[in-house]
Amino acid sequence: MKNFGFLSFGHWSAAPGSRTRDAGETVRDTIDLAVAAEEAGLDGAWIRAHHYEQNLSSPFPLLAAMAARTSRIELGTGVINMRYENPLYMAELAATADLVSSGRLQLGVSRGSPEPAADGPGSFGYPLPAGKLPVEDAAERIALFRRAIAGEGIAEPGASAHVLPGQRLPITPQSPGLSERIWYGAGNIDSAKRVGSLGMNLMSSTLILEATGEPLGTVQARQIAAYRDAWAEAGHAGTPRVSVSRSIMPIFDDQTERYFGSMLAREEIGGNEDQIGYIDNSKGTFGKTYVGAPDKIVAELLKDEAVMAADTILVTVPNQLGAEFNSRTFEVLARDIKPALG
Repeated sequence: MKNFGFLSFGHWSAAPGSRTRDAGETVRDTIDLAVAAEEAGLDGAWIRAHHYEQNLSSPFPLLAAMAARTSRIELGTGVINMRYENPLYMAELAATADLVSSGRLQLGVSRGSPEPAADGPGSFGYPLPAGKLPVEDAAERIALFRRAIAGEGIAEPGASAHVLPGQRLPITPQSPGLSERIWYGAGNIDSAKRVGSLGMNLMSSTLILEATGEPLGTVQARQIAAYRDAWAEAGHAGTPRVSVSRSIMPIFDDQTERYFGSMLAREEIGGNEDQIGYIDNSKGTFGKTYVGAPDKIVAELLKDEAVMAADTILVTVPNQLGAEFNSRTFEVLARDIKPALG
């Protein structure tokens, strides 16, 4: 059975019809989304982290609050831009939130996506070192973060430290197993191979930085296969996990017909297909929206090679419609779509 969860940008605005008009409403509604997902029978509640935008940006307090209100579902990030992070402070935050959840965190990290700030990491106090690429800077921060959450000694002890000779001080608290639940958001096949060799789980979005003219699912499936081969070649123990994100909007009542019926109408005249475009000076493939009756969506997802290859499906939700609306979509996903893909 595949894991099904939601992924929320946590966007807010005062536009007519918005149920998340400011940051406070968005944070509280996101907690309610997690509760609704668990009650509906979904498996995960995942949130994005974007800086300098009207979106969620500080995941760990929110993840801890979501953990306190739920008991079963996974709680994840997709993804944390590591160029903005102090890896050791993040290790403390992550372990604390994971302890609140009793070991349910699934943390997605990466070098980040295009952003509005000219030098966002620099404004946070982390300017890019001379001669280093952003992906290299992020990789070093991820490596230190993983060492810290795995319990490795980090700091030289002072005169009053109670450690054995030669030992270094580890970050505390520690949360057992967290180091095995780190995911990387890969954008192309080379990145996917690197993730496999490093022994992290793989996340792939509705956008990938490859454009062959093939469907998104076909390109992603090739990345997934390369990732699993790299994992095996590196000799990592365990079974690697893979998630893919999809925009899925089932139509099942009058309200969802009003919201999403126009998308279905555009699809009928060829206006809802995977697209080729440019992002961050790179050519990429952007995924379509799966819209319509649940049985129609199931039939289309069964033909999506990446969906069938992955073990975890993250459904991007229109969070501005609010938890009450999305809870009914969660019920349809859990009852009518998730079992058909198992």
